[in-house]
Amino acid sequence: MPEFDHNKTKYPLRGMHEKVQCAQCHSKPVFTNVGKNCQDCHTDIHQRKMGTDCAQCHTVQGWSIAVQQVKDHQNRFPLLGAHAAVQCEDCHKGAAVGQYQGLSTACNSCHMRDFQQAKSPDHVAGQFPQTCADCHSFDSWLGATVNHSAPPINFPLTNGHANVPCLNCHVGSNFNLKIAATDCGNAGCHLTTWQQTTNPKHSAAATVFPIAACSTCHNTVSWLTANFDHATTGFPLTNSHQMAPAGKVTACTDCHINNNYNLTIQPIDCGNSGCHLTTWQQTNNPTHSAAGTSFAAANCATCHNPTLWTNVVFNHAATGWALTGSHQMAPAGKVNACTDCHVGNNYNFTAANTDCYGCHQTAWNSTPSFGGAVPNHIASGFPTTASACATCHPITQWADGKFDHTAFGFPLTNSHALVANGGKVPGCTSCHVNNNYNLQIAPTDCGNSGCHLTTWQQTNNPVHSSAGAPFAAANCSTCHNTIAWTTAIFDHSTTGWPLTGSHQLAPAGKVVACTDCHVGNNYTFTAANTDCFGCHQTAWQSTTTTGGNVPNHITAGFSTSMCSTCHDTVLWSDGKFDHSTTGFPLQGPHMIPPRTAVTGAIGPMVNACTDCHLGGNYTSGYPTTDCYGCHQSYYTNAQNYGANVPNHMAASYPTTCAACHTTYATTAWLGAVFNHTYFRIPHNGSACADCHINSTNYQIFSCISACHTGNSPHTNKANTDAHHGGVGGYTYNATICANCHKG
Repeated sequence: MPEFDHNKTKYPLRGMHEKVQCAQCHSKPVFTNVGKNCQDCHTDIHQRKMGTDCAQCHTVQGWSIAVQQVKDHQNRFPLLGAHAAVQCEDCHKGAAVGQYQGLSTACNSCHMRDFQQAKSPDHVAGQFPQTCADCHSFDSWLGATVNHSAPPINFPLTNGHANVPCLNCHVGSNFNLKIAATDCGNAGCHLTTWQQTTNPKHSAAATVFPIAACSTCHNTVSWLTANFDHATTGFPLTNSHQMAPAGKVTACTDCHINNNYNLTIQPIDCGNSGCHLTTWQQTNNPTHSAAGTSFAAANCATCHNPTLWTNVVFNHAATGWALTGSHQMAPAGKVNACTDCHVGNNYNFTAANTDCYGCHQTAWNSTPSFGGAVPNHIASGFPTTASACATCHPITQWADGKFDHTAFGFPLTNSHALVANGGKVPGCTSCHVNNNYNLQIAPTDCGNSGCHLTTWQQTNNPVHSSAGAPFAAANCSTCHNTIAWTTAIFDHSTTGWPLTGSHQLAPAGKVVACTDCHVGNNYTFTAANTDCFGCHQTAWQSTTTTGGNVPNHITAGFSTSMCSTCHDTVLWSDGKFDHSTTGFPLQGPHMIPPRTAVTGAIGPMVNACTDCHLGGNYTSGYPTTDCYGCHQSYYTNAQNYGANVPNHMAASYPTTCAACHTTYATTAWLGAVFNHTYFRIPHNGSACADCHINSTNYQIFSCISACHTGNSPHTNKANTDAHHGGVGGYTYNATICANCHKG
């Protein structure tokens, strides 16, 4: 039985492993079922406390041999893989004499013989570089791998290329090929195949199917499964242009006749191509060759699509003339064929040809005989432009013309509308007399128009013709509307004088007719005419005899421009004057009844304006607003109005009454309150005279003459002095008590 070469396995035997019997490791008949790790065969006496990487300390040279000699190699040439199991003297030939230095780290320094003897492939003949590590590893010289995708090769081996023996491509051990991955044709592999192609014949269309661009259509899965993206040519194959069964094309040569793959036809240029030119020349509805630019041989795609040549859809809107309504082809519209409009195969229409009049001249000429609401277009001088026709006529029904009068600034509303539309006008000629459609009347200028001028001239309430600018013939719409001429409504507030209260027409107010104010048909009032006195002079003059609370306006000198100060438009006799505007508001007894409750009055309160304004004097500053001016008698007789009321004159009280009579609005004259600043009062129920012993001079008072006498300890000077011994500044006199006992 031949000896087994363990070096050809993935686990070459090195060191002491070379002397081990096979059965010591391969305990089972399946020789591949054996571990490769140290602990698979060697008991871990460290019980995994030192980890599982035995090679950190041990080598195959012997279990007890230190690994330091291996570690010493890390500084220049690490002993990795199979190098770790080699005896030192295998590399260091001078080891016997202690010579370990001077060895090269290059692979070929030890493995040159292996390099020279390599035959699959032959490294020498193939001029392989001696950079062995590019393909080989430290574990074993066998099992070398090459990265065909990486530089400098840059030729990835995919699909069908992956399992091809090297020499199939590298013929004659030529490993210096410079073929690009896409350059299949120039390679010795596929050049013959490229030359033998017939559908299409690549060599006859070298610019389209260049020998260096095979990968455009072919892939490494199968040479025969070519797939060409026609869209990259600028001519995508869609619908019927696709290869059968998706489309109708049997082979590329259906279009590329005589193997012509250098076509430059645009996708829309169907006519000029060899495919559809005959079809284009044979068209007759319309005849494309005579129908102008729109139907040029290069514009087929405007109407046709690659689904079906006869399934034509022309977008007429693209010409600037969209077909709508009756202009559409039947059954949607009334057109049976293009030639109904394009007479004589004329498809070169311009803007002038799209004018309605060009096709509908007969209908236009028939308007004189239509009658009814249809005006005579010729006699009326109606324009024949398309925009003018479209103003009235829709494209649905020519006879169903409707004119939008609003577009001309004169909307026809209510009675102005035609009878057919709910108004009172029988026909257009009711206003457009003698077929005159060039009227320039504004909607508000009813009077000047031929319709309502006579009515305006016949008005009598008021007579418009003599009533001034507000009733001018051009201003009818200020009051009148199109519902009924007689339902006029005038907004008087636009004159600056709104009619309110009694000024309104009955029944809301008391005015029966406009002439109640506008006497003599005078409607040209100015600001002066709107003064109350102008209409109410009689009422003004009657104030001399009205009496009651109504002052005589004449003798009082009331201004005739200030009526609204007191009077409103509801009731003239219900005048109310706001006295606070004079700076002297009327409160308490000063108010005219009804007034708020007032106590302490010593005389009659105000019942009429003349109680104060004596002799009808309402001039500014009269009567005086000083209390003394009206209440002098109260001041001079004050001592007569109560035991506690001091004699104002004897006491020389000032006439600034409001200093004490502050609550007159509710307590009248007797509610006076004096602010006794010298010491607090009331003082044990005393009256003013108890202290003020001199009625003519309230500056003189005494504490001991009236109050602090009798059984008081202050009866006499001796008693008082006895109680104030040692008090600084004490001197017995009438006012000495107040100096200390103010509280």
